[in-house]
Amino acid sequence: MTTNILVVGGGSGGTMTANNLTMKLYPEIVGGKAKITMLSDSPWHYYKPGSLYVAFSRFFENELRRKQRNLLRPEIDFRVDAVDNFEFASSRVQGRSGKWYDYDYLVVSTGCLPAPERIDGLQEGGDHFYDYQSPLRLADKLQTIEKGRILITVSFPKTPNVPHQCGIAPPETTLMVDNLLRHRGVRDKVEIVYTYPTVAQTVRGGLFLQETTSKVMPSIFDSMGIKYERNFTLDRVDPEAKVAYSEEGTDHNFDILMATPPIRAVDAVVSSGISAAMDDEGWLPTDPETLKVKGLTNVYVLGDTVDLRISKAGGAVHQQTPVVVDNIASEIRIGRPTAAYDGRVTAIAQMGLENGMPLWYDYEHEVQPTPPNKLGSLMRASFNRGGYWAVVRGLI
Repeated sequence: MTTNILVVGGGSGGTMTANNLTMKLYPEIVGGKAKITMLSDSPWHYYKPGSLYVAFSRFFENELRRKQRNLLRPEIDFRVDAVDNFEFASSRVQGRSGKWYDYDYLVVSTGCLPAPERIDGLQEGGDHFYDYQSPLRLADKLQTIEKGRILITVSFPKTPNVPHQCGIAPPETTLMVDNLLRHRGVRDKVEIVYTYPTVAQTVRGGLFLQETTSKVMPSIFDSMGIKYERNFTLDRVDPEAKVAYSEEGTDHNFDILMATPPIRAVDAVVSSGISAAMDDEGWLPTDPETLKVKGLTNVYVLGDTVDLRISKAGGAVHQQTPVVVDNIASEIRIGRPTAAYDGRVTAIAQMGLENGMPLWYDYEHEVQPTPPNKLGSLMRASFNRGGYWAVVRGLI
């Protein structure tokens, strides 16, 4: 009898999981005892963290994508078919093609979507860098602004303790904007204002979603002449007047509004009926250690779709994948999961255009900021240009 493992989602988490499962279960696969199928809504795989660099004209679309089939081991049955319906009770999913796919084990790694439309006026008046076309438009604005004000805002999901996408991105891009304007010779004519909402997971009135980093950011911003404001929770935007209003009753005018927008899960996850997330955001209830969907014995979830308080970023997925792989393999071989996720996130933050800062944290420990340096930036550039593609293939 063949054990069918279905991986839904062709992003970082799904690709790494499928490839590493194939290597882990290779004896079972070649012996016909296990089969791995991947469903994705696109034949392309995009390196989504690279979109940030599009806003600074450092990456273009063809540099950020590869054919998904070329990233997968040949033993994986890859299908381009978006999932429209999860039937967890029957252990099957329905693709947009109308075809049903049965599974013994399911891995959900469908990511999340930017949802600027959830804040009145933000879609019309703001810019972000969470896809390809949006930062491309932002790049034109950053390269041509001569004077005025750039306003940075951050919006969290309504579900308590769930972070926005890529926690470090707002301060990263703020420092990168400062560097870019200095290189263009217009920094003294452009005001940069960084804002952060009142409630950021467990932090209140901070500048970041962790206390330690919130405390060091003012000195960094002060040294660069970047203004900052705590307790600015974006409520609405007037795109004609170019004014952003906060829930706290304050407002800021802007020439460029660079926003971290609200996010939500994909439609099929939102409509699956098992999410307890607020505002129809769709995050799946996730066991923080096993990464199983709570209440389901044969469904795992990782990446941006979880409801955990850890970063929705590749630095989290890279640590979650081995846990999911080991647990599915051990369930097949000995009947129980054996691995536990500790909440670890590792990454290199781009602190300006020329410096990088290694960072890591987990459930028990917050980020401990270290001095940014050029070596860190070189490591980040190496990962962007080649390291990532080796990681998703399961080679490192």
